[in-house]
Amino acid sequence: MIADEAVPSPSPPPPPDLSGPDPAAVFGRLFDEHAVPLHGYLARRIGDQVADDLVSETFLVALQQRHTYDPSRAGVRPWLFGIASNLLRRHVRQEVRGWRARARVGADRAQESPEARTAERVTAQQRVRRLAGALAALEPGDRDVLLLTSWGRLTAPEVAQALGIPVGTVHSRLHRVRRWLQAQGPVVGGEDVDA
Repeated sequence: MIADEAVPSPSPPPPPDLSGPDPAAVFGRLFDEHAVPLHGYLARRIGDQVADDLVSETFLVALQQRHTYDPSRAGVRPWLFGIASNLLRRHVRQEVRGWRARARVGADRAQESPEARTAERVTAQQRVRRLAGALAALEPGDRDVLLLTSWGRLTAPEVAQALGIPVGTVHSRLHRVRRWLQAQGPVVGGEDVDA
């Protein structure tokens, strides 16, 4: 019989030296390690094509601003997600307009030809419309906290570092958003938006 042994948790790797003479090698490693999770987060928010562009832009901005990286303030992962979140904000107006347009189109289609759709499609479209409308109605800061947590899979301290806000603010925003979404009904407050 094998005795249970406590497995020591691995210590975090030391912060990368972004100010060194050869940033290409360091950024190559950072890209290999963080591009896929960043792309996954961005793709869920804005789609694959724009996510491709924003991942590239995130690393370009990180390279250009590497002298501003302070490992005592944030790990490299939240720093990169923070850059990506800032880039996403430039797309927020377009994103919100698209969600609002989807909500309007869904309502128009329901009025034009409800008999042509199956009950399953109606349910799915209503769910997407309600979720899109709910996301569009959130304050940008609340939306960033919710989506970094649920789609980006960042911890509360990582979200705090990414957005430059206290951890307590992350928790209070998540609490407020989840209560509000649950109040909107079971479709919006269901599995799609919970972390």
